[in-house]
Amino acid sequence: MKSVASNLLGRFASLIATPLTPAHYLGLFQPAGARIEAVTRETQDVTTLTLRPGRGWQRHQAGQHVRVAIAIDGRLAARTYSISSSPDRADGLITITVKAQGRVSNALCAAQPGSYLTLGLPEGDFVMPANERVLFITGGSGITPVMSMLRTGMRDVVHLHFARSADDVIFASELFDLAAQPTYRSIIVTDRRRFTPALLAELVPDWKTREPMACGPASLLEAVAFTNARVERFAATLVAPSDASGGHVRFGTSRVSAISDGRTPLLRIAETAGVNAPHGCRMGICHTCDATLTKGCVRDLRTGDRIDAGARIQICMCAAAGDVELAL
Repeated sequence: MKSVASNLLGRFASLIATPLTPAHYLGLFQPAGARIEAVTRETQDVTTLTLRPGRGWQRHQAGQHVRVAIAIDGRLAARTYSISSSPDRADGLITITVKAQGRVSNALCAAQPGSYLTLGLPEGDFVMPANERVLFITGGSGITPVMSMLRTGMRDVVHLHFARSADDVIFASELFDLAAQPTYRSIIVTDRRRFTPALLAELVPDWKTREPMACGPASLLEAVAFTNARVERFAATLVAPSDASGGHVRFGTSRVSAISDGRTPLLRIAETAGVNAPHGCRMGICHTCDATLTKGCVRDLRTGDRIDAGARIQICMCAAAGDVELAL
């Protein structure tokens, strides 16, 4: 019976799992999806989706993220989002809070209650710290994993949050309510001041006695490096090499060819060329996009390292360094 059910599920996945292949679909996500119970507007461009996970869901740790898939134009597209709710909710529901930017995020922000998504399992080690004295440094939608921790309960927290304006502060009302508690101090910066050592010393004089944790845009995470904070990134930092030399990219299995400028990740080259390339987080975390480099050489855009033929590469993180061929 199990074999029959698996075969039927595989056939169903074949119909809806593009650009994820059936094997990736079954391996990456639980067969049951999640029902959207409610859609709440947080700011002009940020929406919270309240989800009821199906069978197979596992309780998350506060601060973890999850891969979410939604059908767009007949294809299943996926991206990773932090879970913004506490794992202690009695109703078993979870929330993800999404900023409307990019194809998947825009589709999620337009989703309606009663529709269904597909979820992976909770992942990530940006979780509730053991230290009782914590400094959270967040920017924009980087507040989402921290909100999960705050909703779960903290002991002695200073929270420094950066937003473009008062209207762009996500969870503003709830943060205001939390600030009434003696265990939580909120410092919200909306005057476009940038994070610097001097600003930190001014706003949080005792920061060196606290465990720093940071989440937000790349510019903020670069600025907090001197604090040795534990960080959660929404995207990998890619560096286009100054001596980049592109070439012809051949996708051997698909029998499709394209041109690379040597700076664009191979995943984007594949998508533009219409190649069915499995992918997930686009951040170099999940390895869903791994493919075998059968010919040529590529460059890892995070490190600048060159990788030769025969290796398995993350096509969301690598660009062609000359003519290459991939087993896709």
